[in-house]
Amino acid sequence: MTERTVLEMTGIRKTFPGVVALDGVDFRLFPGEVHALMGENGAGKSTLIKVLTGVYGIDGGDIRLAGEPVHFAGPLQAQQAGVSTVYQEVNLCTNLSVAENIFIGREPRRLGRIRWGEMRRRASALLAGLDLDLDVAAPLSSYSLAIQQMVAIARAVDISAKVLILDEPTSSLDASEVERLFEVMRRLKRDGVAILFVSHFLDQVYEIADRMTVLRNGRLIGEYRTEELPQMQLVTKMIGKELTVLDRLDDEARTTAAPGEPVIAAHGLGRTGAVQPFDLTIRSGQIVGLAGLLGSGRTEVARLLYGADRADSGHVEIGGEQVTLRAPRTAMRHGIAFSSENRRTEGVIGDLTVRENIVLALQAARGWSRPIPRRRQDELVAKYVKALDIRPADPEIPVRNLSGGNQQKVLLARWLITEPKLLIVDEPTRGIDVGAKAEIQKLLVELAGGGMAVLFVSAELEEVLRLSHTIEVLRDRRLVEEIENTGGVDADRIMQTIASGATA
Repeated sequence: MTERTVLEMTGIRKTFPGVVALDGVDFRLFPGEVHALMGENGAGKSTLIKVLTGVYGIDGGDIRLAGEPVHFAGPLQAQQAGVSTVYQEVNLCTNLSVAENIFIGREPRRLGRIRWGEMRRRASALLAGLDLDLDVAAPLSSYSLAIQQMVAIARAVDISAKVLILDEPTSSLDASEVERLFEVMRRLKRDGVAILFVSHFLDQVYEIADRMTVLRNGRLIGEYRTEELPQMQLVTKMIGKELTVLDRLDDEARTTAAPGEPVIAAHGLGRTGAVQPFDLTIRSGQIVGLAGLLGSGRTEVARLLYGADRADSGHVEIGGEQVTLRAPRTAMRHGIAFSSENRRTEGVIGDLTVRENIVLALQAARGWSRPIPRRRQDELVAKYVKALDIRPADPEIPVRNLSGGNQQKVLLARWLITEPKLLIVDEPTRGIDVGAKAEIQKLLVELAGGGMAVLFVSAELEEVLRLSHTIEVLRDRRLVEEIENTGGVDADRIMQTIASGATA
């Protein structure tokens, strides 16, 4: 690492109405390093990135790139100057092909016409460098979120950036894809690229980052070399206090919990091309975890049980009665709620306020002809803003102004407010800081303790083990084993089941 910075931000200040998002923040980045930007949701990480790339103007401070003052009018201008960003929520055109997404705005041309063959060859070669073998002529929508994320990274890499910003790039990737990405990052480091890395996965940060800068409540806490700051000290600096985490659902709580009557029972439920027919029963007071690698069918199971996708085999019983889940409205009417992993397209509505987003599902269930009284809205929203520690705690600001993790909390609050009998949560802690993650885990345990049935989907096996009474293991879009999580079950046991593919 050289002593000359490629990027230096000094005294950065950014305010929104009623909120100081950044207050005198300094940040520096050197060529050939991975620098992690750390902090809780709402600490100012995303705001700092958006200030740097010109999405937001600054209210104070200076930005220098390669020693020269800069003030970008927008992300395109930043990209042209060598600052390229890949956001947590993939910002691509899914109706276009993979190749078109990689080269959009930079298509190879001759005499004004796009050279489609050359573009596809170059796209294939670029993806091959990431160990990806894709049909680059296929629509991006035909690939999973994880693949879309890798395509976004491939596009950013191809722009020959001086500074590459990766905002939660691993949130949709499985372990092998994370390692593939890290190999790409190490190669870029050797080429002198400076990488700003944002992640809530602390183990990943300690594996790949050379240095880290910690923010809290919009202020700079400090800059540290990674090897000099132990994880627990990092967490303390991020949240400003010692963290009491829910390390594991107590064995006593798990064994003494007495799940009640079945809330939902699936019999031979399946959908061609999505998930093979499966049997699954979820009882009141029970947390059932879905474990499996990316693409194993976890989300597909959740969507079938909510009616977001129509099953073409089997049937569902709710409360002992057979029900045809024609659409989510049917599921909602029977007390089933579903918090999707894809909050951008299936979750929050950016132009609505936090309050409007939270009461949306409850209002839809009541019918639009019976509006929820404003006083009742305020009471309910205040309860869940406090319970989930949504920041800022102002229910009247547009939800688009919240960090990604706080948007996730708003989405969870939307469904909790309906008091469902079955809560299906798909990656509820993805992109959420360690403190908030522990609080959400604790909340789910409390909800189950109060009699709610919970179907919990997470890519983190340790998280599934920590919370679940029963674990349903999926592989290749089929349920292969049901494991009672009573003790002696660890991540290795789950992985062995996944690897063997033994049918339940």
